[in-house]
Amino acid sequence: MHEMAITESVITAVSEKVGERRVQRVSLAVGRLSGVVAESLYFYFDLATEGTPLEGSKLEIIDIPGRARCRSCGAEVELEDMIALCTCGSADLEILSGEELTIKEVELEA
Repeated sequence: MHEMAITESVITAVSEKVGERRVQRVSLAVGRLSGVVAESLYFYFDLATEGTPLEGSKLEIIDIPGRARCRSCGAEVELEDMIALCTCGSADLEILSGEELTIKEVELEA
């Protein structure tokens, strides 16, 4: 249920920056390791934007894959979740990407 709070925070942040200007599109980068369910963001976005400058705007989510570097052998591996092992068997991984949750772009109506 934390996706509702995240969605409300995004809407508040965008609204504070754009004022009363109408928003056409909001683009978010969401990492696979962030623990955020993208489908829930879409659902809550439509509900939470009602009565705001973002009402009727489109939410675009950029999926950021999880990547890590093994501290034991130096290999880079792709991660689907935080429970992961390198192909060498080590669990000593440095996360490189996939934890992001960032507003990347806001498109305003002309």
